[in-house]
Amino acid sequence: MMNTTPGNSRLAMRAAVAFVFFWFFLGGIAHFVFTEAEMRIVPPYIPWPRGAVLVSGAFELLGAVALLWPPTRRAAAWGLFALTLAVTPAHFYMLQQPELFPSVPFWALVLRLPLQVALLALIAWIALRSVESRSKS
Repeated sequence: MMNTTPGNSRLAMRAAVAFVFFWFFLGGIAHFVFTEAEMRIVPPYIPWPRGAVLVSGAFELLGAVALLWPPTRRAAAWGLFALTLAVTPAHFYMLQQPELFPSVPFWALVLRLPLQVALLALIAWIALRSVESRSKS
């Protein structure tokens, strides 16, 4: 049985927030540093791939930073949850067209989907726990 003392809960929240922060902060930077590479994974039915990459990168950075401030954490988490859902078609596109991404092993393309689900679960946990923490104050 897991010990769920307030100290453990705070530590778990800090670890979760740190992980999600770095995931999106580094990912957001990548959208601006590797824009051309990021544009290649945008499905062809999405108009303006450069704009989609830059806007999603900006939202990743904004959401990551907003996670760090407890009053904005809940909104940031739900925003990152929605953003993660919005970019999921890129993962399916890469899986459906692996020949367009020869430098990415097929197993990595397959692994991206369950990782996406785990990331969504972690973000939702942060959002829900942030609500619970605020209602106890």
